[in-house]
Amino acid sequence: MLGCYLLAAVSLGLVLATVFQLAHCTQAAQFRTVTAQCPSVPRPWAEHQVETTVDFARDSRVLNWYLGGLNFQIEHHLFPKICHVHYRALAPIVEQVCRQHGVRYFAYPTVATAFASHVRWLSQMARRPVVVEEPAVSAAE
Repeated sequence: MLGCYLLAAVSLGLVLATVFQLAHCTQAAQFRTVTAQCPSVPRPWAEHQVETTVDFARDSRVLNWYLGGLNFQIEHHLFPKICHVHYRALAPIVEQVCRQHGVRYFAYPTVATAFASHVRWLSQMARRPVVVEEPAVSAAE
């Protein structure tokens, strides 16, 4: 019984972790930073939700059923109280409204393309930033 529980917990954990990584940690998802001078995100809440999240595999009915609509992360964030069965119909409307208002909306066509982007993003994050130091200017110059 303990073995079955552990198998189920590990499986569910891997699925959920993968879904949230594909929706939030890819090359298309934007990341906002705050500073001491600007301690809040300089975008309206809904725009921030759309630009920092991506959808994936919107045409896959099986994946939509299996994930309970979590492949429609943008719609999930914007409309958390709407049942996931409506996300497929909402997605094109949200995408069109975003286009009309100049808000970036992004959806990967398949899980494979989202996963590949996630791997590229991880690779990019693993690189050390290149620090360009300015040459020292002496007082005599």
